[in-house]
Amino acid sequence: MKLVILGPPGAGKGTQAESIVEKFNIPHISTGDIFRENIKNETELGTKAKSYMDKGLLVPDSLVIEIVEDRLSKADAKDGFLLDGFPRTVQQAVSLDAFLDKMGTNLDRVINITVDPAALIERAVGRRVCKTCGATYHIKFNPPKEEGICDKDGTKLIQRDDDTEETVKTRIQVYSDQTSPLIDYYKAQSLILNIDGNQAIDKVFSDIENGLKSK
Repeated sequence: MKLVILGPPGAGKGTQAESIVEKFNIPHISTGDIFRENIKNETELGTKAKSYMDKGLLVPDSLVIEIVEDRLSKADAKDGFLLDGFPRTVQQAVSLDAFLDKMGTNLDRVINITVDPAALIERAVGRRVCKTCGATYHIKFNPPKEEGICDKDGTKLIQRDDDTEETVKTRIQVYSDQTSPLIDYYKAQSLILNIDGNQAIDKVFSDIENGLKSK
């Protein structure tokens, strides 16, 4: 199963991605994780990416595409993957299609999680993250077993600096402006699987699972 997951900030992509990769036994390929790994390991790609990020600049499409294609070439992605954070633009989507075509394959589905903006703000402000493993929680909707502590490694959870109401509103608008053309692009290929992300976490995953089965 070769999948892309889309959704605005706070839509629960990370939580659903965990369930999807476990259910279908495919790697979760997050561009954010790839950047961090390459920068940490001081690879050539990581050094290039860091040079832009240190200046507060967006990493150019060409470099993002290069990094993702390198990751998709690994053996564990041969039979399937879940792309998270890529593609973000139509140009990136076109490049991804060309790369997959060259590999003799194509996407199966593009999961698009939709959530009301007001709910997104509430989710983001209550979000807590583990700095060590990246696990995400919510003080109301998905709390850890022990308050303020990661279930996986016992690390103290933090609130990200950008999880404020004003910042979240801006991120939602940027996402909407950036992603609308991308959704139209995949709709034209009949790949979009729209999922109501306003529901309980388990129901959202159930809808995803049933939607993928019907493909």
